[in-house]
Amino acid sequence: MEHVAAGTAIGLDFGTTNSVLARAGADAGATLVEFDGPEARGAVFRSALCFWHDDDVRGGLAVEAGPWAIAEYLEYPQDTRFIQSFKSVAASAVFEHASVFEKRYRFEELGRLFLDKLAAHAGGGLDVKPQRVIVGRPVEYAGARPDVALARQRYDAMFAGFGAEIHYVYEPLGAAFSYATRLEEPATILVADFGGGTSDFSVVRVAEPGAAKRCVPLGHAGIGIAGDRFDQRIVDRLVLPMLGKGGSYRSFDKVLDIPGGYFNDFADWSRLALMRNRRTLEELNRLQRSAIDPAAIGRMIALIENELGFPLYDAVGRLKRSLSTDDLAHFHFAGAGLEVEADVARAEFEGWIAEDLRRIDATVDRALSAAGLGADGIDRVFLTGGSSLIPAVRALFSRRFGDAAISSGDELTSIAHGLALIGQQDDIAAWSA
Repeated sequence: MEHVAAGTAIGLDFGTTNSVLARAGADAGATLVEFDGPEARGAVFRSALCFWHDDDVRGGLAVEAGPWAIAEYLEYPQDTRFIQSFKSVAASAVFEHASVFEKRYRFEELGRLFLDKLAAHAGGGLDVKPQRVIVGRPVEYAGARPDVALARQRYDAMFAGFGAEIHYVYEPLGAAFSYATRLEEPATILVADFGGGTSDFSVVRVAEPGAAKRCVPLGHAGIGIAGDRFDQRIVDRLVLPMLGKGGSYRSFDKVLDIPGGYFNDFADWSRLALMRNRRTLEELNRLQRSAIDPAAIGRMIALIENELGFPLYDAVGRLKRSLSTDDLAHFHFAGAGLEVEADVARAEFEGWIAEDLRRIDATVDRALSAAGLGADGIDRVFLTGGSSLIPAVRALFSRRFGDAAISSGDELTSIAHGLALIGQQDDIAAWSA
């Protein structure tokens, strides 16, 4: 990355589940960066890390990211540490570090390791140093009490290695800019971006093609509920009852409910892998000795010790994808002495996430209110992000705006594409968050 090409910009959608890069040059277009290698999946790079011991590596710990991390984990599951959805803790003051074997990593250190591997696998797409890097950020960070200033501090440290101007733009604005390239007439659009950790909404006025300022943002809102929360509902209903949730333990002469914190952590992809540490496992072993159903706690311990977070995530993902196309789907997960089989109806799943959908719906109201518009002021709705494919999510917008107003497509790549296009603009401050 020795030379700066005038006007080059990188759009980076650093997502909870997947990350995508796009590059824009001096012309008006932007292209997605494809990843190179047998494990690659085109332009989509899984937001995951895998660590393992290697005496030939400085520090004794090797690391891979993306689909290469998944491949390494699948080959040696018990000898690795697999971390996913770590973006979810970016704004968490409670999160200080991740314990990986004998080392501790702060968020920004995990982020830099991830970016280094992403660049290494980018097939030459980052060989020329960009002038600007436009990084997507959620309107609302994930977590109970997100600290926006802390997230910004961590992001600054994570992305400093690019050695370029770093600008942060709300993720749905990137998708709006990408979607605007499809429009041939003025329109006021609502962009709904459903990621892994957050659901974000932006209202944007799009001018006619060739206008000096094509897009003008009018209002935004977001909420820390999205695909990972839907996953938690599935794990909570199908898996956690087999691991002791709802059970009790003895404490002297009392019988008490097992604390919910262990189950909350287990159902959260960003925290599940981090439960494999000495302190947590010692606590669970003590709990097992006093539990009314010690075998259930034993199953949780076995799942954690055997690093089965990714296979569980995979089983949950298959169920969600099946329920996006079928009215009935089969869930199956097996490992470490636990086997869960269940047929799940789409209506049943929609009942599990009903409260989440109500809160998402209320967040759409806030976005419209921030823009000073009602539903009748929206000409088009663009749905993006993996969870936008869930029929119950799409139905929220069909009821409000009508099927004819709704568009979708490029669910995993539109944000990065639009961020790169924003990087070509003279006045990036108008878009920066």
